[in-house]
Amino acid sequence: MLRLLRQQCLCVTARRASHQRGFFTLPNFSPFSPSSTSPDPDEPPATQTYHERKIFPYGRMDLYNLVADVGSYSSFVPYCTGSRILERRVGQDGVVTMDAELMVSFLAFKESYISRMTCRPYESVQAEASSSTPLFKTLQTTWRFQPASSISPHPSSGLLLHGDAKNSVPVDSHSPDAGPTLVTLDIAFAFENPLYSALSSKFFGNVSMLMVQAFEERCLAVYGSGTK
Repeated sequence: MLRLLRQQCLCVTARRASHQRGFFTLPNFSPFSPSSTSPDPDEPPATQTYHERKIFPYGRMDLYNLVADVGSYSSFVPYCTGSRILERRVGQDGVVTMDAELMVSFLAFKESYISRMTCRPYESVQAEASSSTPLFKTLQTTWRFQPASSISPHPSSGLLLHGDAKNSVPVDSHSPDAGPTLVTLDIAFAFENPLYSALSSKFFGNVSMLMVQAFEERCLAVYGSGTK
């Protein structure tokens, strides 16, 4: 009888120990990751790249001004909760460079980082996270604005375009305030933290699509439906 009681006590103790160890293990992030294995801290985070194109019925000037307005990013950029310009410089060629602090939030994570921005009026806006950021190992975002052919599909058709050459026209043939415009978005990023990388593969899988959609909604709010 005593031997049976000792065995039962040992089984209960073992179950309690196993249950307690569960509090000190990482949760299963398989819903957010392509594989159920835990991220390897010694393996460098992979760079994720995304690309989108779409025709907008607005001029390059209007579209450029929205993207270059860093202070308004929290109004339409997904996961951005705040932004502020730290330093702004204008070169003799008209190119604007800025250092901006961006605050981002996703799931339970909140971080901020410094981004170096290069704005070429009515042509492109490129942002690159500084090397001192604790969040990203690398982050590059580039918006490009090209005059589009008047016979190209309009955004109201819901079509994404897949050939810049056949959907754009020479820049010199269009004034900056004339539409339509072919907008191209390229994103490349890798997180410093392997845990963030595991989460982001699913959570950020459609980040470029979300950014284009949010940008389109911002255009509608600021400029209206545009001219078809």
